[in-house]
Amino acid sequence: MKTHALLFGALASALPLSLAAGPALTIYNQNFAVVRETILLDLKAGVNLVNFSGATTQVEPDSVVLRDSAGKVSLRILEQSYRADAASQGLLLALNEGKTLDFIVTDKDAKEYVVKGRVIRSGYKAGGEASTPIIEVDGKLRFSLPGQPIFPSLGDDAILQPTLSWQLNAEAAGKVEAELGYITNGMSWQAAYNFVAPEKGDQVDIVGWVTVNNNTGKTFTDAAIKLMAGDVSRVQPATDTVRREMKIMSMDAMPAPAGVTEKAFDEFHLYSLPRTVTLRDQETKQVEFLRATGVSAPQLYIYDQQKYGAKVATVREFKNTKENGGLGLPLPKGRTRFYRQDSADGRLEFVGENTIDHTAKNETVRIYTGDVFDIAVERKATDSKMSSRNDQREEAYEITLRNRKAEAVEVRVTEHFYSWPNWTLIEQSDPSEKTDAQTAEFRVKLKPDEEKKITYRVRYDWK
Repeated sequence: MKTHALLFGALASALPLSLAAGPALTIYNQNFAVVRETILLDLKAGVNLVNFSGATTQVEPDSVVLRDSAGKVSLRILEQSYRADAASQGLLLALNEGKTLDFIVTDKDAKEYVVKGRVIRSGYKAGGEASTPIIEVDGKLRFSLPGQPIFPSLGDDAILQPTLSWQLNAEAAGKVEAELGYITNGMSWQAAYNFVAPEKGDQVDIVGWVTVNNNTGKTFTDAAIKLMAGDVSRVQPATDTVRREMKIMSMDAMPAPAGVTEKAFDEFHLYSLPRTVTLRDQETKQVEFLRATGVSAPQLYIYDQQKYGAKVATVREFKNTKENGGLGLPLPKGRTRFYRQDSADGRLEFVGENTIDHTAKNETVRIYTGDVFDIAVERKATDSKMSSRNDQREEAYEITLRNRKAEAVEVRVTEHFYSWPNWTLIEQSDPSEKTDAQTAEFRVKLKPDEEKKITYRVRYDWK
């Protein structure tokens, strides 16, 4: 006990911490973020007790890193702890078990008076399900609180909010700008894209937004924000605590440019917002990160029963290149919404939505936006027979297309074939292109109000 007292007698009183600069956040689209803050430490030679109560309520304690990145002071962490048992009525009842407290009772006339009661059992259980408190009043036990408890003090061991604590050993006194970093859950971001097109034509304007959600229990003021796009592997054990290395802590800071910038980072893509942003707890904030005009995005009509169902689908296709309207930026996955402008009144009308996956620059993007109203299609099998030796099978199909539009269209008819035998189109009414090992595509042009039938016969060989 004496040794224990001497140890804490040698500790400096818990150092009040101040932040040297605004926080920096790297937010992942998997509901977690890396938080980095610079805190000022005024250390004495020897052992120092440092408390920090500015972390989020969803911090992963074993991801915490505290270091003197400048290396000015020889600093060693003797002990690190995290307490989440912030002061509450239940906790203070637990700290006063066996003691007599005053309870304020309000009668039916709204008058207050004091009842004294001894706390037999608080009913409080940290991180678990609470039980019913037991209070002794006038020698009798009550399984409830007789009124609002009045506590004499907060208690030496109570904290007002979750707190990180360190015992730091400094070889010499000095002021340190220490870097604090940790992983927190409860923060995420998503990308969304708005496509705006005239009533006729294939050119669209694209505006990309990022939506950031902060549910960490902490407000970040004037935070420098980066967004990590990609599917980062995280170990998910059965317990709530997740262990991982903080390699992200060594990232170099990027200067704040005029607009959102992007760079490849490891096997992912990192986007930096151009200005600091204040993210309040429970707040959703949107920031524009992409604007491209005059993007060529032809509208395709595709009949692919396996992929899009029994109707003709309308699909937008564009190349993600710098030459195509100023794109060429790796696109994070997100929701796409399409609007067309009604030429009669100039108003935008919503015409479909979907999602895109992470898409590298110079790749082609195809987005399904709905089914076509004025192009009808019917598909039926017209023949099926097996050879006498059961080593060949032939099947015949007929696909009828009817264009009820006022303009000519081209429909891409995609047919899929069995993957396990060899297949050959031995008869076909229209030319086709073999697009992969199991697929052929017919491109059918239809005039206004024209009907056309496509027929083909396929032979499967098991030889």
